[in-house]
Amino acid sequence: MHYHEFRAMSTQILLAGEGSLASVEDGFDQAQAFIEACEKRFTRFSEYSELSQLNRSAGTWFRASKEMFDLISQAFTLHQQTHGLFDPAVLDALELAGYDRSIEEVRRHGTPVAMLSRSVWQMPYRLSDIDLDPDQHSIWLPVGMRLDLGGIAKGWIAERAAVLLSASTTACAVDAGGDAFLIGLPAGENSWRLSLENPRDPDQELAILKLGPGAVATSAITKRRWRQGDQTRHHLIDPRTRRPAETDWVSVTAIAPHATVAEVFAKTLLIGGSGESTRIAGYTPNLEFIAVDQQNKLWGSRYSLEYLDI
Repeated sequence: MHYHEFRAMSTQILLAGEGSLASVEDGFDQAQAFIEACEKRFTRFSEYSELSQLNRSAGTWFRASKEMFDLISQAFTLHQQTHGLFDPAVLDALELAGYDRSIEEVRRHGTPVAMLSRSVWQMPYRLSDIDLDPDQHSIWLPVGMRLDLGGIAKGWIAERAAVLLSASTTACAVDAGGDAFLIGLPAGENSWRLSLENPRDPDQELAILKLGPGAVATSAITKRRWRQGDQTRHHLIDPRTRRPAETDWVSVTAIAPHATVAEVFAKTLLIGGSGESTRIAGYTPNLEFIAVDQQNKLWGSRYSLEYLDI
């Protein structure tokens, strides 16, 4: 297995591929170029990105690229499938919580304390309020709505980068900061083996995941954290409250056929916590999950033990 690592989307990207070195390296180059181009398209931290253009167009129809329209369409479907618990229309709330720049900038320079009235936290719109025109690849956002595509975009990019890499390999994987898509199997193996890390200590391994082809995604409230005044904030906004989610779980790893599904359900299961896990997992078929609670105890769906080598 050959490996290539670089940084994009404010996280570490790991590419893995089997095959001749020349072919695999060519695949690595193509996959990295694709990931970096997608980052420029989907980031909210550049006024020149397509996402920023879409957000500025609110109130008018926006003619989107094929890639943007596909991602927004999947987000819309998953918003409905999760009964609104996944909602990218929380950018205002995310910024009010202090995540108004890249996480590197927030950690480096801190974030001001926002003086907010209770009404500021109320959600004026949900993603279900948008309109989509598949024939024209056009998107309409209500005036005032702005989207953050961070997590779901990461999953979308990882899967498509893996498909691109697969043309140059016999088996491959793309891991974008915990959102991974796996194609084929390593030679002589009956599974991929990935680490399930301690969400509070990335150097500590809680278990090994044994996975077949498909997607796996991990969401945690410990990865992107910062201080806002005397409050500790994290990036996982609960759309029901418009505030960083309060949950009894620290991380959730979801296993699904596609990376956007795995990413979204890792996030929604983490927001819902143990009390809502059965209901949320029931929103989609072919999903398994493993959660880590405050005491590092593992919880999971019915067949999750089949994926663990503890």
